[in-house]
Amino acid sequence: MKTRFWMALAAGALLSLTSLSAAAQEVTLTRLDCGNGTNDPRRFSDTFAYTETTKPFTFSCYVIRHGSDVMVWDTGYLPGSAPNATNKPLGDLLKQIKVDPADVKFVGISHYHADHTGQVSLFKNATLLIGKADWEAINATPPVAGANAKGFAEWIAEKRKVDALTADKDVFGDGTVMVLRAPGHTPGHSILLVRLKDMGPVILSGDSVHFHENYEHDGVPGFNDDRAQTLASIQRVKQIEKNLKATVIIQHDPRDIGKLPAFPAAAK
Repeated sequence: MKTRFWMALAAGALLSLTSLSAAAQEVTLTRLDCGNGTNDPRRFSDTFAYTETTKPFTFSCYVIRHGSDVMVWDTGYLPGSAPNATNKPLGDLLKQIKVDPADVKFVGISHYHADHTGQVSLFKNATLLIGKADWEAINATPPVAGANAKGFAEWIAEKRKVDALTADKDVFGDGTVMVLRAPGHTPGHSILLVRLKDMGPVILSGDSVHFHENYEHDGVPGFNDDRAQTLASIQRVKQIEKNLKATVIIQHDPRDIGKLPAFPAAAK
């Protein structure tokens, strides 16, 4: 009896381990080109750190696959809406990596500015993940200055799904993809942590910083919503980078494009 009991227990444990292994989902991360151009870096320092008048600037969107589920992080400019909106329609780029916008499960938005939300209306069946303070700013009467309320008009009118975040969000419930609070640039600003099996943890910065120099020297743009919160969020990113040995990708800095494989390849 005892022998059969222990054999059954061992078999059950092996079955449980097999089930856990089968349940583990592959996670990949792909960068999409959502615009390119230049910007005046003097706007991005309230301590007059920059003397040059122009600096390369890029706009990125990202696709995260978690098993068969798909998440999009930031949706870039609406093509043709601004001088830097040189990008192709996001739907066309998604087709190249065999993603149907109708099948996207989550759209994570770092913050409410138009260069990050211009094509959000494309994802009719997704749940929008956005900081509550930013969502309230979009829905205010009138909307807060700088909030791309027009980009969310269809989302609001059609009463699509929204998860207005007041805390960090474990998107798939297994710790592999997490929307993390990082206010300061806007009141509801967020960053994204993606844990990849081969590359390791990756942090997508949103606009917590815009250039390497601001990250290295705690630079704050004069137009940010809250200076103290910005500095606290930069410190949070730095501590996560240190603790997890993570790769930080500053979304607007072209020097970080090469940290991920070139489109259409994905980091794993």
